[in-house]
Amino acid sequence: MARIYIDGHAFEVDPSRNLLEVVLELGQDLPYFCWHPALGSVGACRQCAVTQFRDEQDTRGKVVMACMTPCTDGSRFSLQHDDAVEMREAVVELLMTNHPHDCPVCEEGGSCHLQDMTVMTGHNYRRYRYNKRTHRNQDLGPFVSHEMNRCIACYRCVRFYREYADGTDLNVFGAHNHVYFGRASDGTLESPFSGNLVEVCPTGVFTDKPYGESYTRKWDLQQAPSVCHHCAVGCNIFPGERYGRIKRVENRYHGALNGYFLCDRGRYGYQHANAEARPRTAMLRERPGAEPQRVATDAALESMVTWLQTRTLGIGSPRASLEANQALRALIGAERCHRGVAVQDAALDDLMLQILRQGPAQIASITDIEQADAVLILGEDVSATGARVELALRQSVRQHALGLADASKVPRWQTHSVQLLGQDARSPLFVATPAATRLDGIASKTYRGAPQDIARLGQEIVHLLDYTQPRAPGLDDDTIHLAHTIAEALKSARRPLIVSGAGCASAAVLQEAGNIVTALAHAGAAPSIVLLPAECNSLGTAMLGGADLDAALTQIESGEIDTLIVVENDLYRRVPAARLDAALARLQHLVVIDALATPTTQRADLLLPAGSFAETDGTLVNYEGRAQRYFQVFQPGAYVGSGGDVRESWRWLQQAALQAQGDIGTTLDDLTRACAHGDPALAAIVDAAPNAGFRITGQRIPRQSQRYSGRTAMNAAHDIHEPRPPQDADTPLAFSMEGARVDLPSAEIPIFWYPRWNSGHAVNKFQQEIGGPLRGGDPGERLIVPGAGGSYFERPPWRPPQGLQAVWLHELFGSEELSARGPAIAERTPAAYVAVSAQTAATMAAREGDAVQVTVGDVQWPAALRIETSLPDGILGIPRGLPGVPVVLTDAAVSIQRSAS
Repeated sequence: MARIYIDGHAFEVDPSRNLLEVVLELGQDLPYFCWHPALGSVGACRQCAVTQFRDEQDTRGKVVMACMTPCTDGSRFSLQHDDAVEMREAVVELLMTNHPHDCPVCEEGGSCHLQDMTVMTGHNYRRYRYNKRTHRNQDLGPFVSHEMNRCIACYRCVRFYREYADGTDLNVFGAHNHVYFGRASDGTLESPFSGNLVEVCPTGVFTDKPYGESYTRKWDLQQAPSVCHHCAVGCNIFPGERYGRIKRVENRYHGALNGYFLCDRGRYGYQHANAEARPRTAMLRERPGAEPQRVATDAALESMVTWLQTRTLGIGSPRASLEANQALRALIGAERCHRGVAVQDAALDDLMLQILRQGPAQIASITDIEQADAVLILGEDVSATGARVELALRQSVRQHALGLADASKVPRWQTHSVQLLGQDARSPLFVATPAATRLDGIASKTYRGAPQDIARLGQEIVHLLDYTQPRAPGLDDDTIHLAHTIAEALKSARRPLIVSGAGCASAAVLQEAGNIVTALAHAGAAPSIVLLPAECNSLGTAMLGGADLDAALTQIESGEIDTLIVVENDLYRRVPAARLDAALARLQHLVVIDALATPTTQRADLLLPAGSFAETDGTLVNYEGRAQRYFQVFQPGAYVGSGGDVRESWRWLQQAALQAQGDIGTTLDDLTRACAHGDPALAAIVDAAPNAGFRITGQRIPRQSQRYSGRTAMNAAHDIHEPRPPQDADTPLAFSMEGARVDLPSAEIPIFWYPRWNSGHAVNKFQQEIGGPLRGGDPGERLIVPGAGGSYFERPPWRPPQGLQAVWLHELFGSEELSARGPAIAERTPAAYVAVSAQTAATMAAREGDAVQVTVGDVQWPAALRIETSLPDGILGIPRGLPGVPVVLTDAAVSIQRSAS
């Protein structure tokens, strides 16, 4: 530790941090623009000026920039010295000379870092009366709007986009007073992290386009802490609601997971919650073949309770909370409840859970991934299946440059000095996947192959790490040499990391990922692992247990089942349609509880409208095995006309149980406790967040800001009396602006706000240290403790493939069910296609974009042909989940031919 003096007061601080970080950690206020905790320091804006003194006798000092000043022992500084105060005010006045001062119409107004810093410097009068330079704005696609005239040239946007996220299509042009931040020409921003520009920019240059199309002042948004439902990473988010609609999603800082950034799917995937076509009323089909009609909720529940007296089966879902799945199990019995995934997917989830529990590797958080110094990606296109992991891996390759900086005693926060030292040197990253990925550009080596080929590469790496293990059969010399290179890099690394998942739908690939970490542990290394399941709660449903969909369909087909209850699951996305149609036709009653309009809801005899992620509470388990609670942002119906019969799926099940004289509890806490008591592995989920009885000095936690307005006016067209706010019996949060705002548990912070800090940069007031955990610890409870490991998976005999093989591909925009239903994401979703290599296309005499007929097993469909040069010959790439692409069994016979013109 170093002792420094600030305005005459002594502080013990970390000497590896710069003065600006230390000042903020000490709870003091100092304005800044160009510095960002994840991007480091460049000293571009000159706003964080302080005075530094040589010693206690020096009274004049010199003005320095806090973000570029180290905290050496004995240093003396003043934040309030006249020279520093005058410079900060002069700098902000200079930066504002060309700013349009359009706060009343700017989407950042009231939550703007520039506003906060301008007020903090004391600048309050515009003396500049001359012409201002103006810029033409660009169309940057469906996610981000552009207003260049508000720019103060802090360079944060290009530093994030180009240096942190490795994007190439955004740059800075011009010089002096005419710099321009944008693209060379209009066009959609290509980076899957482009939406972070909205939060990185301290002014209103880059704003949220979908939010701007239905704008609400940020202080009038009702918010709650939530968790992204669009992949298994479990990023923390703040959804904001007004008039019964989700208006935007912002990043909710989590020190171990998403940090300061989200992927674009997580940021803009919320629009399905606002869909006009989603179920909002209970619908009952009175007889087979009749059209479903709206029915009162009591009558709907009566029908459901009556049908429960028949032979009943339940199907849960990995996109539903643990509580919703638990409510279904409690209602009909665990032995009659299935987990809602196909047989292959269930086996993969179980295998991942086994590897994480029994293997010797630590499960890497996003922060751990960033610190890995050698990485092997085995079979998983993380850019599409867990994009936030991709962003972390882009930081991991910088470990080599950081090591050089440490050796040269260059502080890590001096970003450009570290880059200059590192040049193009990167830590090793190896990517072995069926097709090209976005990470190929920074990879040391890449390997393309079918899943069984990737598994054999993994087997050879295991052999090279532990010679007691057999070599892989049938490898060529180049692949063997690559295996040597990878094995040496992993073995010599201090923090080796293996990344894999369900993307390839291959148990063999997952087993080899587990074998590699076991071999590394045997060799004395300390490996970490990341295994990405397919959906947000895949690991949670695997921990709950239950049979797969194949077993459920077999029971229905045999005539053993009269009534089927499906909770938040579109079965047509999981099993081939022909088999499902035949099975559902054998049922007497189909009950579906869902927030989406799907082919499954169209078949329902009773449809009960469920709340979306923003209208319900629950617990998810992410890829780390971290249980995290998400909270209801608003109650459906609080704004007149917005709700219909919508309620939480678990509440529908609870109310059915009450009518059936059963008892599965009446609150969320009841279900959470029942889930925890039912399995020791889930016991800690009750600690993921405080229960509904939690209070701070007798007060709840408000979902609304202290400036929230219009609660009466929103319903004035229906009732001029102010309605009583909805009462929340399930959480400590209140649908109100009144309540406690300090000392909040990290899992239940609904907004990062602090006096003088109205923008999201207020997060520094909630952290233990800048860039570190939140005070009180980051949200969530880890449920999985790695075992001692030591044993390897057995390998079946290798058989060379015959004919064309179907392999799943994944799209960041379109493959995931929820996000694909929003117009912003749909604009980025490709049309249905299948991909083959150039040589395979040549044998068909086909060209890029040709119409083809694809047959996999008994399923046939039309698609456009995409020639993917990275695909090996003999592979047919099928984009899983993409609209227009059916469910198929990838181990079935495959054929493809050009359609007749």
